[in-house]
Amino acid sequence: MSRRVVIVGGGYGGAAVAKELESVAEIVLIDPRDAFVNAAGSLRALTQPDWARNMFFPFDTLLTRGTVIHDGAVSVDRGGVTLTSGEYVAADYLVLATGSSYAYPAKPRSDSIDAAMDDLRRTHKELRQAGRVLILGAGPVGLELAGEIKEIWPEKQVTIVDPTDELLPGFAPEMVEDLRGQLDAMGVDLRLGTRLAKTPDTEPGLAQTHTVTTTDGTAITADIWFRAYGVQTNSAYLADGKLTSLTPQGRVPVTEYLNVQGHDHIYAVGDLTDVPEAKMAGYAMQHAQIVARNITAQLNGEQPSATYQPLPFPMILLPLGPNGGVGQLPSPDGPFIAPAATVAEYKGSDLFTARFIDQFGPTI
Repeated sequence: MSRRVVIVGGGYGGAAVAKELESVAEIVLIDPRDAFVNAAGSLRALTQPDWARNMFFPFDTLLTRGTVIHDGAVSVDRGGVTLTSGEYVAADYLVLATGSSYAYPAKPRSDSIDAAMDDLRRTHKELRQAGRVLILGAGPVGLELAGEIKEIWPEKQVTIVDPTDELLPGFAPEMVEDLRGQLDAMGVDLRLGTRLAKTPDTEPGLAQTHTVTTTDGTAITADIWFRAYGVQTNSAYLADGKLTSLTPQGRVPVTEYLNVQGHDHIYAVGDLTDVPEAKMAGYAMQHAQIVARNITAQLNGEQPSATYQPLPFPMILLPLGPNGGVGQLPSPDGPFIAPAATVAEYKGSDLFTARFIDQFGPTI
């Protein structure tokens, strides 16, 4: 039996699948980037550029026997993947793990490590000279960015604007109350239920003083602004419909086994899937465990049996700098509200760096 598993995307889910299966299958990992990027560290890398190298892990230390192809996919069918170069990579099993894109600086703009580092250094220089910071978006990214800025420059004025009336809707009220208290203690100006009448004329991440007006008539003067909204699923290579039809959100319909619907040898993980849950790294890595178990079963001539069921409540670890933050985690009794110390221990102190050193080896 042929045992080639082709994985499209080397992010949180794809890298985890590759690592789990390399001892039982021939692995081909396709990703245009120089290295795995721990995007959880992006916002700290912006405020502490000397720390930024901790985000990047070389793919060649992930796999001891597999092959890494630094290219992108332009199409997928039942038999394999067509690359940007025109090369066709045949597969016995396929795992789609291309994730999603997000506004910089939450995710790098470049596939090159050196270019990504240059971007971060330039934006850090702009941010460093700005006394007033405007963040558009009060989701986890905007809140975490505010926390990282205040950790390094507590004197900076940070304002967050979001049209939603509720902070982190769907989470436990006591967690949200704790979050508000920490933001207040940091001096973060949180303005919910309003939006800008017009997007700033300046580019995000460039230091230039400007005044904007919210729809409730309030004027806000800032020296720099950042966009913290607008996730986009990386599924353009599937738009030709050769493999599957996408949802209106551009996601891939999957079964409880995380198979792409209609294909028992093709799987999808992470942000790409239509699993009804928040799109987070932790979920992608859980998907990877399910897929690795099912492909291993198939390689052994067995029926796949591992299924994935999303939690009935949302989960989050939201650091506000290395020592603050809030969390909501699963427990046998339902959601557990994690205090700041737990958030720091699990994520905030190193933003998962140690976990990926265990998986990949030292950072670049």
